Amino acid sequence: MSQISLTFPDGNKRDYARGVTPAEVAQSIATSLGKAAISASVDGRHWDLQWPIEADAAIAIHTMKDDAQALELIRHDFAHVMARAVQKLWPEVKVTIGPVVENGWYYDFDRDEPFTPEDLGLIEKEMKAIINERDPVRTEVWDRARAIDHYVRKNEPFKVELIEAIPGDEPLRMYWHGHWQDLCRGPHLQHTGQLPADAFKLMSVAGAYWRGDHRNKQLQRIYGVAFKNRDDLKAYLTMLEEAAKRDHRKLGREMELFHLQEEAPGMVFWHPNGWTIYRALEDYMRRRLRKAGYKEIRTPQVVDRILWEKSGHWEAYRENMFIVEVDEEGAKEKRVNALKPMNCPCHVQVYNQGLKSYRDLPLRLAEFGSCHRYESSGSMHGLMRVRGFTQDDAHIFCTEDQIEAECANFIGLLSSIYRDLGFAKFDVKLSTRPEVRVGSDAVWDKAEAALENAVRKVTNDFEIDPGEGAFYGPKLDFKLTDAIGREWQCGTFQADFNLPVRLGAEYVGEDGAKHRPVMLHRAILGSFERFIGILIENYAGRMPFWLAPRQIVVASIVSDADDYVAEVVARLTAAGLRAEADTRNEKINYKVREHSVGKVPVILAIGMKEVEERSVSIRRLGETRTETRALADAVAAFAAEAAPPDLR
Repeated sequence: MSQISLTFPDGNKRDYARGVTPAEVAQSIATSLGKAAISASVDGRHWDLQWPIEADAAIAIHTMKDDAQALELIRHDFAHVMARAVQKLWPEVKVTIGPVVENGWYYDFDRDEPFTPEDLGLIEKEMKAIINERDPVRTEVWDRARAIDHYVRKNEPFKVELIEAIPGDEPLRMYWHGHWQDLCRGPHLQHTGQLPADAFKLMSVAGAYWRGDHRNKQLQRIYGVAFKNRDDLKAYLTMLEEAAKRDHRKLGREMELFHLQEEAPGMVFWHPNGWTIYRALEDYMRRRLRKAGYKEIRTPQVVDRILWEKSGHWEAYRENMFIVEVDEEGAKEKRVNALKPMNCPCHVQVYNQGLKSYRDLPLRLAEFGSCHRYESSGSMHGLMRVRGFTQDDAHIFCTEDQIEAECANFIGLLSSIYRDLGFAKFDVKLSTRPEVRVGSDAVWDKAEAALENAVRKVTNDFEIDPGEGAFYGPKLDFKLTDAIGREWQCGTFQADFNLPVRLGAEYVGEDGAKHRPVMLHRAILGSFERFIGILIENYAGRMPFWLAPRQIVVASIVSDADDYVAEVVARLTAAGLRAEADTRNEKINYKVREHSVGKVPVILAIGMKEVEERSVSIRRLGETRTETRALADAVAAFAAEAAPPDLR
């Protein structure tokens, strides 16, 4: 039997018989490793312990200490165990697919009766019984004819259709968890007892069309989550509870910030309180951009398709654009326009007005640009995913030599703004060329190298995300972390060598010849709507004082104090604070509770003692104690506290 050479992570090599499995390799190293092994990586591919290795390769053995591999296997095996449990409880149910998703898995079933919450409890109980049986997991490779015949005899039509849709004629891999079998690429654990029986939970049931097509049969999708241990599951469920309390849609109603309705799907109706937050944030961003050397512009909402065709957006983004057809007077056919889904082509039009010199670069053009993109009804989610939104958009026109400095300046500005808004931590990802793109490989090579060199000047702490770049260029994505550990992708910095060529942007170089500028697309907040939703959830509605829509409520304890309440409100308002009076004939505790639900940061309680002393009794949101201060001192202190971070 011929030999193969396997190279281990420490650089050591060992020879084995061709066809050796990772399980045998692990056992040959140490009996303890053989018992602890769950999978391997072979030449970077996640590899089942049962799969033979047929050629020289690099190998690493994984155990439960390797989080990424362990969680993938745990969640994948749970999908199979859940499907097995469902078919044991209801043998008539047909199975389809069950992939791993973030934090867990789902599996789609064809069942006439809807699954109920009680059914989920029964399935969980049966899953734990299967885990306790410690049934072995085994795998075989079958040809297509055998696999199709097997599923026809089992009356599993969805599996037959899946096999028939797989291109090529390579054989298929089958897996058994005990007696239960499924079509699956793998890898998997070695027996059901390796699953943590106290670290999973079935979460919900939803409808799902077979293969994602609304013309196909609607199935029932059961979602589950799983982790390596009970503590991780508990932490995740606690985070979900906290996230539900912080849901910006719920807080938006309680704080009277905004609403959405069917007549304008995905478009936000801002109420006075919400619009106050919006304008305060916009004013802050405008000051920061002006100080950083940006020039603000404004471009049209509706633009002829000709420009979108030139830019490449019509071909690459057409299905996400809102089309506007106009009967031009005297024209033989309708003129086709589109609501702009992004601002970049219009910014090039501003740049192109007048001859530019290398001395004019870098030129930083900023716009709070209102954009519209078609999002499916199922994907829209409050402020987080809408059809109409405003970006803190800007484009920097520069030379290749200026990319690194502009990237460093941008990261510094973004870091400062995120800190001001309460986000101390963010991660950076470099996204490279997607399959669908414009421009030559040579141009993409240059753009990717320029961006990687630029970010390395600032930090080496970044990840590469292959294939996730924009269709016109690579990009840096900035993911901030909120108060309960969730990541949000907001900021972006993109190097574009293509659009200036497509839209004819030029500058006169120091040599007197014409050159193409590089166009850097960048945003810090991204969508104002989405970022405000993130802020609401990050702060659980308790916005920083400078951003709070209702900063102070002055509440009377007795009606005889009403005149002084009005005077206090007038003094606060004159100092630039957002203050209002509450002189209703209600008890002060009732007023405090009501305004606390509305997340008002400060309530000033005014009784006759305060009237006589010309003072205010201060109660802050979330605190039970009160503080008494002289009116003049309180006004001055609140005015200082209300200053935006950049003006302090």
